[in-house]
Amino acid sequence: MIVVAGEALIDLVPQGTGALADLKPVLGGGPYNTAVALGRLGSPTAFCSRTSYDAFGEALLDGLRRAGVDVSGVQRGAEPTTLAVATIGSDGSAAYSFYVDGTADRLFTAPAELPSATRAVSFGTCSLVLEPGASAYEDLMRTAAAQGVFTALDPNIRAGLIPDADAYRARFKSWLPSVSLLKLSEEDARWLGGTPREWLAAGPSAVVITHGGEGLTAFTRDGAEHSVPGEKVDVVDTIGAGDTVNAALLHALYRRDALSPEGIAGLGASGWTRLLRFAARAAAITCSRAGAEPPYASEVGEP
Repeated sequence: MIVVAGEALIDLVPQGTGALADLKPVLGGGPYNTAVALGRLGSPTAFCSRTSYDAFGEALLDGLRRAGVDVSGVQRGAEPTTLAVATIGSDGSAAYSFYVDGTADRLFTAPAELPSATRAVSFGTCSLVLEPGASAYEDLMRTAAAQGVFTALDPNIRAGLIPDADAYRARFKSWLPSVSLLKLSEEDARWLGGTPREWLAAGPSAVVITHGGEGLTAFTRDGAEHSVPGEKVDVVDTIGAGDTVNAALLHALYRRDALSPEGIAGLGASGWTRLLRFAARAAAITCSRAGAEPPYASEVGEP
């Protein structure tokens, strides 16, 4: 089982131009999208989070169930659901502003233990920023890593939510010894500073950087670098594309029984090329339709 830990929220997506365009509520949140994508691809997946009892919270859980994701470990609360207001650029890229004060997901508490079948845990986005939940997710990451569980981190930087950039960058570095796979965008990498080689030296077995429509590059501890181009597609928007890459990488590693440092080391050039092409193909399908709508296994094929 792959456990995805982090926030579930509602994206309010504009249906036109201008500040007062109609907004459509869409299920979202980086970890949530990752869990849905994993479920659609066919990996056994569980979601570890805290959601509201409000109508949005119920809709979020229903979306996970439809994707085949186990929600038995999701905590619930009376507080409202977090809202993210998206702005779509002319190139389909999305920017966000957030309404997070007093919302349910940031009151997450770390569970006493993970499901016994857990092979990997994925972390990222707002859940590692907003306290007190951020510290609980951080504790879960460190505990899982100490138990030998494969851990994945997608920082998915939302700078508007980070009050002290330097403190967050220092905290990010403190996570790296507990991270097996680090995936981030070019923009995230620039904001965080440092290089893939520096991050690898701190702990991860591999670092994957996405370059938007230009493709992906994986860096590994043996000094190798593997790149594939992006898949050409008519972009509707990029909402959920990075989350789909995250899920596709984890799914492909799961199918290859490579959710371990030894498994990562044994992929080789051909293995990485196939894995990255699979992730690029999955992300392209997500970009070809509105909102975070990751592909099903039948649409993307085998990794």
